[in-house]
Amino acid sequence: MYPTGNFFLAPRGRAAFAQVLAVLALLLAGLAPSVRAQSLAFREAVAVAAASDRDISAFYKERDYRPIWTGRGARDSARRRAFVEAAARAWVHGLPAGRYDAAQLRRDFRMPLSDRDRGRLEVAVTRRFLQYAQDIQSGILEPRRISSDMDVRPPRRDRLSILRAFAKSTPQAFIKALPPQTLEYQRLLREKARLERVMGRGGWGKKLPLRKLRPGSRGPQVAALKARLDRMGYRGAGTGDVFDDALEKAVELFQMDNGLTPDGVVGRATIAAINVSAQTRLQQVVVALERRRWLNKPLGKRHIIVNQAAFRAFVIDDGRVTLETRVVVGKAGRKYRTPEFSDEMTHLIVNPTWHVPQSIARAEYLPKLKKDPNALARLGLNMLDPSGQRVDPTTVDYSRFDENNFPFDLKQPPGRGNALGVVKFMFPNKFNVYLHDTPAKSLFGRDVRAYSHGCVRVQRPFDLAYTLLAPQSSDPRGLFQRALATGDETRIDLKPPVPIHLTYQTVWISPDGRANYRMDVYGRDRLVFRALEKAGVVLHAVRG
Repeated sequence: MYPTGNFFLAPRGRAAFAQVLAVLALLLAGLAPSVRAQSLAFREAVAVAAASDRDISAFYKERDYRPIWTGRGARDSARRRAFVEAAARAWVHGLPAGRYDAAQLRRDFRMPLSDRDRGRLEVAVTRRFLQYAQDIQSGILEPRRISSDMDVRPPRRDRLSILRAFAKSTPQAFIKALPPQTLEYQRLLREKARLERVMGRGGWGKKLPLRKLRPGSRGPQVAALKARLDRMGYRGAGTGDVFDDALEKAVELFQMDNGLTPDGVVGRATIAAINVSAQTRLQQVVVALERRRWLNKPLGKRHIIVNQAAFRAFVIDDGRVTLETRVVVGKAGRKYRTPEFSDEMTHLIVNPTWHVPQSIARAEYLPKLKKDPNALARLGLNMLDPSGQRVDPTTVDYSRFDENNFPFDLKQPPGRGNALGVVKFMFPNKFNVYLHDTPAKSLFGRDVRAYSHGCVRVQRPFDLAYTLLAPQSSDPRGLFQRALATGDETRIDLKPPVPIHLTYQTVWISPDGRANYRMDVYGRDRLVFRALEKAGVVLHAVRG
């Protein structure tokens, strides 16, 4: 909660009380002319109110307890005006505006106060400002508290440094620079405003019934489809009740914007996407803004982005996409979802051995072995005992084992049939997740590609390897192919390592202004939005 009328914050504990006593002793002794210029009551109130917050206390002590908000000068007036304006528009960024309460700030700043109350107000406003600065810079939430799959660490700035910089800066310019300064963030803000206007007009109308439509179809459902697409912004859909060429092109464009095969046929998946409400899309955009704030940091001059919700990976060089590839990510069940985190890709392993994780060996291969002890031979897997010696799988009594006591390791030697393909891209992490090739190429042709055990399968592994090796070799293709030709497991270090960010963005705006939406395949958007609502975020419908 944030103070409104009564701004007194009592110190807690002996250490805080001792600090206050020491500060008051210095004040009474008289430190400097700048300190003496402030009334003793104001300085005492600031010292007491700030005592429980190390950063705020240090800030005011450094500046001899001079105010930054409640003074009579032009600079304090400019800071008050800039912060009130920012707090009043916090909702534009999808922030919990009640947390900063612009209306209360206005009342407090206009209220005639005693010096003691002014000191308490001074510190209370600083607390709110620091909260606002953190929220709009690096996000409202702590992702790891929402889900263990979201091991994202927002770049929290040093609070004392923020206050020092703000005190020396032009207030409006400083506050304007707080949110992410990327084009993508600005595009998301525009899409948020568009959807708020759509909601103000009542949304996109009635949902379509689940009836397949294709070119040549006619009737009231075709007319309803055209009307809904038109309200969604696909102006070329036309009018009438015939599924003509114009409607087919509009449907194909919608399908591309929603990650669906652009065949121009309105089937079950396309109808489901068309029937998503404007409110749900607005929720996605608000979540996307929060996620962008979590990544408001240097991602690397060269870096890799894996967008799990889009089932795609990108190599980015100096802000430009130099490689894009489809990927397969973890299954949607709780056990195998691909996590979100940032790391550094350090090396490639060509012709890798697959060390089958124990979770997979016990849950998937043990049942197969109980039915058929020859199953491993057909799959090209070797069984090893705890000492590392090979075991003949046909000699083991599997009835003695279950998922809790299976003692054997399973390994698949290098080869074209290896589950990892012929190369894996390593960034050692606690989740044991990495990127790799795969012999199961057919899955890349599907719209929704959530089939792995958590690792990320890459459609274009050779191109990814060549791209990553290019900065360190005049012949990256030759370097990779020579290692591949040996048939032996070979490690190639990346010099330097490449930052990689496994993200989850269900909405983004392309450079041409088109909004791209994807399914919330892991249900994470729903969890994040629920947490945002709990923090005080409210959706707005804007009329006019």
